[in-house]
Order: sequence, then structure tokens, then C-alpha cells
Amino acid sequence: MKSPQAEKARLDRVTIQAITEVAESIDRRVEKLSKPEVSFPIRSLGNVRYDPKKGYFEIGKGKSVRTLTVNTAKTFAQTLKMMALSKELVTTSDFATKRDAYYQSKNWGEAHFDEQGESDMVMDDIEAMFSVSGVSREQLRFIPDEHGGAVAGKLVVYDTDLETGKTETIDCTRFGSGAYSIPSLVEQLTFETKAKFILCIETGGMFQRLQSHKFWEKASCILVSMAGVPTRATRRFVRRLSDQCDLPVYAFVDCDPYGISNIYRTLKVGSGNAAHINRFFCVPRASFLGVTPQDITAYKLPTHPLKDVDMKRAKDALKNDPFFRIHKPWAKAMEQLVHMGVRAEQQALARWGLNYVIDEYLPAKLKKPDAFLP
Repeated sequence: MKSPQAEKARLDRVTIQAITEVAESIDRRVEKLSKPEVSFPIRSLGNVRYDPKKGYFEIGKGKSVRTLTVNTAKTFAQTLKMMALSKELVTTSDFATKRDAYYQSKNWGEAHFDEQGESDMVMDDIEAMFSVSGVSREQLRFIPDEHGGAVAGKLVVYDTDLETGKTETIDCTRFGSGAYSIPSLVEQLTFETKAKFILCIETGGMFQRLQSHKFWEKASCILVSMAGVPTRATRRFVRRLSDQCDLPVYAFVDCDPYGISNIYRTLKVGSGNAAHINRFFCVPRASFLGVTPQDITAYKLPTHPLKDVDMKRAKDALKNDPFFRIHKPWAKAMEQLVHMGVRAEQQALARWGLNYVIDEYLPAKLKKPDAFLP
């Protein structure tokens, strides 16, 4: 395995080369008196392929071309300025948050952004453009303002400073009632563990209960708090940890269309809008521990009625989402949930006692991982 510093140097070379090639192609068109243009993959579920063997949503062949015209002059200039900022950040070993990039543009004269939403959209465009070269937004040195999730359990994280080469050793069993926070950038991390699996948990409250009672010790596992839809950093952390240490990943989320089709589906195969980078961030070997529609009946869980937005999300997933069309057990589970017309939260298991999830539910589930939904 390459050292984190060597891998960083390699990725930086790839990134600089990708940016340079696009800039040179624009220059060549200008020299030929042709209109400069750049093309981006179309980021939508309609331009997505799903191959179960690969295990994630891939971007299709659909392209959007941005040509320099009177009407597109400002957006075209913003795209080039964002590329130039990225090249500067890579060259100087620096980074910018999305908010930083927005404020940097205030120095770009007429090419400045009026709102951060405009800045974010251009940033997404150039990430999509460079993804064909295997370059992610993090490698372009643009990072989100928020960090990832939280981690507890039988895991040692080695965090190498890419400038000095000094490595910090972080023992995730030694945070007391707290937990290790996943940083925004995780490529420099390496791992050591004797855990048997990774358990990704939707809600902070459930994570805190399992962490406080050291469920990770009882089950010999690593707990990861997703805090809703997992951030890019959380997904990348889980993916790298799973791959490096050859660990299965189990997801424990609420039983509702959002928990299933947004939180879990995003963790496992990614999303349509981010299909250009799903191969970096999704966790194909993840499987769904619960809560399942069948659990609602088996455990007599308290429920809430599905709202109109829940029904729409479920029906859209069944009709349009290739993940549900290909995985028949998931289509059946979603149809069952729609038929029942209810949803259940993780915390509903507290009906049988605050620690029922630790003493009964999870141990019973973990005895039959082969029965987990794909």
C-alpha cells in the first residue's frame, strides 16, 4: 500500500493534469477561432446506469455542453475561475470550503457569484467534468463546511499529516461518553481493527445509546453515526474502512420511505445527482439490518401514518429507481410498507424497554445476517 503522502502526490498530479487538459482544449478552440466550450455529464436519475455487479449508480453518456456566447459569458468565466482556484489550491497544498470559494469570487470582478447557490452549482459542474478522470471534489480541494459523522468502537485510526508526515494514533474506544468525529478529508486515514462488522446508524439518539452502553464491545463492532443522510466524508470513511479491513457493513435506520430510499440507498449505491462520483463514495457491500416493514409486525412496533410525501417518495422509488426495480426483495418491502400505510422509527423499539434494542433486537438480528435486505 502506498503511503498517504505518496498517494496524495499521485492524486495531485492527476488533478493538475485534468485541469490543464481542459484549459488547453479551450485555448486550442480559441486559436482556431471556434467558440470555446466545456462539457459536463448530465446529473440526473435519467442519466444513470445501475449494474448490480459493480454495486453503485454510474453516470450515463448524456452530456451538457456549455458554449461561450453572449448569454453564457459570465457562467463560462465563473467555470474557468473556479478551475483556476482549484489548480492554485492543489499547487499550494491548501483547501477551500464551499463558503470560502463563494467569497473568493468577490475578487473576480464581473465573474463574481451573487449567491452561494450559483457557486455550488458551478463547483458541482466542474466536479462532474473531472470525474471522468477519476477526480473528486475533495481532490479539487473543495470541501464541505460540515464534518462527517461520529465513530465509536474497536477501531484505531492513523491520521497522517500530509505536510509533515507525522501520524496521530486515535483509539475510538477511548472517547468516554463521546465519539471520534470523522474529518472532512479522509484520504490520509488508515485503520487497524479486530471488529467483525461496521454498524451504520441513522439517528444520533440511537447511536448515543449504543455507544453509552458499549454495544460495540458486546458485539465486537464499529459504530458509525450517519445523522440522517450520510455526508460524503462519512460514506467515504465507511467505504475505505470496509475495503481496507474487509468488513461487512450493516445499516440500521428508520422504517420509512426516506430512511430506505434516501438514507440507505445513498449509503449503498449513491444517488442519481451524484452518479459521477458514486464509485468513490458508495458502500456496495452494505446490507440492511433494519428496521424493516416485517419488523413492524414481528415486534408490534408503535407506528405513525405515512404522509403524502412519504407515499409519493415510495411510489417514485418503485417506478423510477433502478435500485428498487432490480432488487426484487426491496420492491416487495417497499410495496409492503405502502400497503401497511405506516412508518416506524428506530426508537419505537423502546416500547419494550429502553435497552431492548441492545439486549434483544440487535442480537437476534445479528444471528441472521444472511436474511438482511440487500
